[in-house]
Amino acid sequence: MIYQLIFVLVAILIGARLGGIGLGVMGGVGLAILTFAFGLQPTAPPIDVMLMIAAVISAASCMQAAGGLDYMVKAAEKLLRKNPSKVVWLSPLVTYLFTFLAGTGHVAYSILPVIAEVATETKIRPERPLGIAVIASQQAITASPISAATVALLGLLSGYNISLIDILKISIPATLVGVLVGSFYSLYVGKELVEDPEYKKRIAAGEFDDRKVQTNDVANNRKALLSVIIFLFATILIVLFGSFESLKPAFVVDGEVVKLGMSSIIEILMLSAAALILLLTKSDGIKATQGSVFIAGMQAVIAIFGIAWMGDTFLHGNMTELTASIKDIVTATPWLFGIALFVMSILLYSQAATVRALVPLGVALSISPYMLIALFPAVNGYFFIPNYPTVVAAINFDRTGTTRIGKYVLNHSFMMPGIISTVVAVGVGLLLIQFF
Repeated sequence: MIYQLIFVLVAILIGARLGGIGLGVMGGVGLAILTFAFGLQPTAPPIDVMLMIAAVISAASCMQAAGGLDYMVKAAEKLLRKNPSKVVWLSPLVTYLFTFLAGTGHVAYSILPVIAEVATETKIRPERPLGIAVIASQQAITASPISAATVALLGLLSGYNISLIDILKISIPATLVGVLVGSFYSLYVGKELVEDPEYKKRIAAGEFDDRKVQTNDVANNRKALLSVIIFLFATILIVLFGSFESLKPAFVVDGEVVKLGMSSIIEILMLSAAALILLLTKSDGIKATQGSVFIAGMQAVIAIFGIAWMGDTFLHGNMTELTASIKDIVTATPWLFGIALFVMSILLYSQAATVRALVPLGVALSISPYMLIALFPAVNGYFFIPNYPTVVAAINFDRTGTTRIGKYVLNHSFMMPGIISTVVAVGVGLLLIQFF
């Protein structure tokens, strides 16, 4: 089992360094070693999770092609520019909302340069709003009803009669409180901008770039707004179907009444939303496949395909040994499983892949489903090593140089906001499950 685990971890580390679809295809290499070298029987690939992600990404990509994301960015830009002194509070709420609605943190790219510019113009250290804004976009993944991570968790907990609303009523307030506490901390990060040595150095050397950020204009506001409305309506329907069992269509199969599963409901509604957006806004379907949302989403599908399949195979083949060795510890202190989720997310760079790879072990260890929901925000650990795309983008957008990777790599601008937000979110989640 130890040798198998070493090969699994090596595949993950190499895949993370390759970037893009590298994580997924290296999962395939790890799976090949587990199967052909160690003789483990491959489990079924995570088809439902992959198809749900593909459906959600299809709808979000069509919304982007119709100008819906640009419309949202313009609205957010107006809000930030009207309230520049509150940029440290508003920026994370904006990126949180964007991610919550779209189900992917990659929608934050468009607003990050605006955040950096508003902070710089107001002489507020850009590191403060940018650091927590990136963290908020990650935390919102574990609160969004249509994110791949939430969908994966819902599927894995379906055997406990857990509904979508059971997850959301814990994860939404928990992550929001975590982000707000992280925002409060960010107010006091570093020196004031005018006193920052790097900023003063760039000004003195004439290296400071003071060009204005130009966000994309919305070609047709009516079509853009319509695409947003359609996408949001589909999302609301998913929440309703996931919250109220009586709304789900029922069928008689072999004399028994069977309810339509949430995976099928999400796939049907999101594919329908994508079609309606294309038809009613007359958007180009090919353009939808060329946007940043589609590209990032498909990379996530491939990552889950390879990594989750490899992880499932490893866990299934060694479940007896794993549960025997750690069951007593986890039973006595189940919150320790949250540390495992955090560490695994650092390696996998994906909340959904972390959920899909590790939560089955939590289920096998008989950890309470509500405990697993409370620990859900712990999968937001991929800020720890500062090479995730949104982290790198935030650093590049800050022309003052205050948002940076430190001399020792891990002392970067996102470390403390990320740790604070995650720890607080898990803590609030553990508190909330006492009431729910």
